[in-house]
Amino acid sequence: MTAIATVIPLPRAVPSVLAVGAFLKNTVCVTRGAEAFVSEVHGDLGTPEAIAAFEHSVEALVAELGVTPVCVAHDLHPDFPSTRFAQGLDLPSMAVQHHHAHAAAIVAEHGIDGPVIALALDGFGLGPSNQSWGGELLLADGAHYRRLGHLALLPQPGGDAAAREPWRMAAAVLHRLGRGAEIAGRYGAMAAAGRLAQVLDKRLNCPETSSAGRLFDAACGLLGLHPIAQFEGQAPMALEALVTTPDIMSDGWDLRDGVLDLLPVLAQLASCADAVRGANLFHGTLIEALAQWTTEAARAAGVTRIALGGGCFLNRVLRQGLTARLERLGLTALTATRVSPGDAGLSLGQAWIAART
Repeated sequence: MTAIATVIPLPRAVPSVLAVGAFLKNTVCVTRGAEAFVSEVHGDLGTPEAIAAFEHSVEALVAELGVTPVCVAHDLHPDFPSTRFAQGLDLPSMAVQHHHAHAAAIVAEHGIDGPVIALALDGFGLGPSNQSWGGELLLADGAHYRRLGHLALLPQPGGDAAAREPWRMAAAVLHRLGRGAEIAGRYGAMAAAGRLAQVLDKRLNCPETSSAGRLFDAACGLLGLHPIAQFEGQAPMALEALVTTPDIMSDGWDLRDGVLDLLPVLAQLASCADAVRGANLFHGTLIEALAQWTTEAARAAGVTRIALGGGCFLNRVLRQGLTARLERLGLTALTATRVSPGDAGLSLGQAWIAART
């Protein structure tokens, strides 16, 4: 049985490299000549079975292609099983920043060999100084990238728990709005609600993040959608499903010094009793804000191609709405078609960056 799931033609022939993907929705990728070969999805590397499938896939893919990789690329996060596996091989290893890899996956899939503005929106990826990234605007060109901006930082009360409990991100927004006193009453059914305002005041276990995924969670928590999620993406998927016609709050964001802040529209959602109205307002305003942010960066850099990567672009309303808006502004929006825009496509981006280095 073949280990290859997808074959991607590359812009040009490159050295053979191995890329081992990320933690969630893991795939691996090997390049040979002017092609990249991406494996099937192994799932999240949180179980012995998934890790065994991942390790077998690496061995099978290299053997099937008959290549000897010159290096192995892995995520910047040191604790991923894929990272530890890569560093244990008898090969030079290269750490690739998560969102740079998302951008490079789009670039490789579209056969582009040149600079792009990359908008990478997802839940989490480690930044170069151990920051929690997830809403990033980059200038990416082959093996190099420069961070042009990011979404405004929000605290994650409870750390990783905030990724599973959208009400916590909503509480962080209320606190930022100076409305922390509302948290206990608004989310009284949650055991931690009574003390969360004080936790936010003291910044106890409240790491900051630029994550677009956590921004979606905050919107969901403010609208009362799945305050505690049963699976990854449940609340944002429910929010997307409510959208009928996206609506724009013209003063719903602030953009300065490369930082895009959606706090004004989130404040509106905090007082919105109609979840459908809130879903329309959030999506429409986010699309328009991202379009302004991206267009200004593209014009300043003299670049017309925009790579849209990261798991948030599995959201059809966001993807189609932003693509259409950018096209109307004279830019070329590039989206994933052969591989996922999310972490399942990450190994392709890692491989392209490593092969270009």
